[in-house]
Amino acid sequence: MQALTKSLLEEIGENPRREGLQDTPRRVTEMYAELTEGYSMNPKQILAREWNEVSGMVVAKEISFFSLCEHHLLPFYGKVHIGYIPLKAVVGLSKLVRLVDCFSKRLQLQERMTKQIADALNENLHPRGVVVVVQARHLCMEMRGVKSGADILTSEIRGQFEKFETRNEFFNMLRKEV
Repeated sequence: MQALTKSLLEEIGENPRREGLQDTPRRVTEMYAELTEGYSMNPKQILAREWNEVSGMVVAKEISFFSLCEHHLLPFYGKVHIGYIPLKAVVGLSKLVRLVDCFSKRLQLQERMTKQIADALNENLHPRGVVVVVQARHLCMEMRGVKSGADILTSEIRGQFEKFETRNEFFNMLRKEV
């Protein structure tokens, strides 16, 4: 990775030996290791510890994430909102943040990431319903091309959230200020 970074710097016309760039190949290598650590995370292990507490709807809103667009290796970032209705058990709330990290710290598409989070919750918790909404800004759009500052929204809905009333309750909870 360091050799590739050095070659990239040379290819764009930079001198990798100049003072400000001497440590850049090492820093880039460390950065990509951190930004892609989701490949070594296992959703099943993340969601393994459950508590046999059954409650109503569980909503975690505004979970921040950063990811890399697989088409341009540029960041996209935003918030993930998760809702689920437990059947038998709940997971610790930090597990939802770790699950978002698991999928966002990979080369990604926002649509795929949204689906992966919903599928992992559905397959591992077997809840009555799951909803995942991702709102993101894409620097591949903003730094180049169309230069749009638009937020992109994606959603995945499973089980009881397919019912209008349940889905409406979730979105009303997202709008509420605490």
